[in-house]
Amino acid sequence: MALPSSLAPNSLNPNPSFLFHSSLYPSTAAVPSISRRRRKPSSLRSSASSFSEKHHTNSPKSDDVVELPLFPLPLVLFPGAILPLQIFEFRYRMMMHTLLQTDLRFGVIYSDTFTGTSDVGCVGEVVKHERLVDDRFFLICKGQERFRVTNLVRTKPYLVAEVNWLEDRPSGDGEGDLESLASEVESHMKDVIRLSNRLNGKPEKEAQDLRRNLFPTPFSFFVGSTFEGAPREQQALLELEDTTARLKREREIMRNTLNYLSAASAVKDVFPSSS
Repeated sequence: MALPSSLAPNSLNPNPSFLFHSSLYPSTAAVPSISRRRRKPSSLRSSASSFSEKHHTNSPKSDDVVELPLFPLPLVLFPGAILPLQIFEFRYRMMMHTLLQTDLRFGVIYSDTFTGTSDVGCVGEVVKHERLVDDRFFLICKGQERFRVTNLVRTKPYLVAEVNWLEDRPSGDGEGDLESLASEVESHMKDVIRLSNRLNGKPEKEAQDLRRNLFPTPFSFFVGSTFEGAPREQQALLELEDTTARLKREREIMRNTLNYLSAASAVKDVFPSSS
């Protein structure tokens, strides 16, 4: 049977309960059985340049059904995003041995104790791996296609499911409107980075070119990947099959975050911390 569905897109919290990650680095918080590996920042940076068109232009047909091994994790992987992992639980080491002999692809799917396991996830492709003498694995993975679980094939020693591929539907808005929306979201991102730097005592320098010539769809995935403090909101963004809807929601999140940061900045100006 299929995995239980996760949050619907309209369940997003309109009030930001997180701070935008202006550093654009993947989190290094530990997760059960599979943990993020700490590496030098230069090898982990998940910038817009990682979000190529590969997953968008060369993705499988949406009506294809394939079997895919799954990693349920308390995080959301987006197409184009970089995910460092350390694998040490026996069943997942077994999975890695199989993957290293096949196509190096598995499904990352969001799971937590409150909402259960989502039925929409993203393929992670192993681009670098290191096997240690104790049979642990260090991995660097990159997000590829999105998928929806249609049927569980087996649950032991690890999950394997039949999946369909997801693609964004053509938007009713014109190409120019979509480009304008993406540029607006980028502008808000720069403002958030500037205010975040100010609150953290860093120089308020102008942010770099965040889009890096990305088309709106991969750019919307890049934006969603930066909301690391709110995985349920990230999951809802991942599940959307409309680039315009995703960018509009991200614009709303950015605006709410800007309001929060502006208020915090005003409080800091009135009540500066004593040195």
